[in-house]
Amino acid sequence: MRKWIILIILIISIVVGYNYIYQDHRDIKTETSSFSINSTEIHYEFIKNLEGSEQKYLNKTIEISGTLSEINKNNLTLNNHVFCAFDDSINIVLKRHTKIKIKGRVIGYDDLLEQVKLDQCYIIK
Repeated sequence: MRKWIILIILIISIVVGYNYIYQDHRDIKTETSSFSINSTEIHYEFIKNLEGSEQKYLNKTIEISGTLSEINKNNLTLNNHVFCAFDDSINIVLKRHTKIKIKGRVIGYDDLLEQVKLDQCYIIK
């Protein structure tokens, strides 16, 4: 009897652990943004108070606006302060020095490059 109880507990633990590890990925496009902010403002917040800004923004979905300073195949940079990584290639023709609005998830701040990092980004029209 005791072996059966241990076996049932073990099976339940495996199922719960598997479901916890292999959760569905977040769909940033359908999530409601927690914040809407300018790229210069969020950069200044991270410089001013790194720990407080990480607690406020880390792993949150935000809408961020700014001027394109760099464009690559899968990423772009706003005002040289915010790096936005896309899951897929950017298929829209974009020009530097134009204003744009992006939605993405904040993954941290790069001290070396002094940039706020976002992933799972997409362009809001």
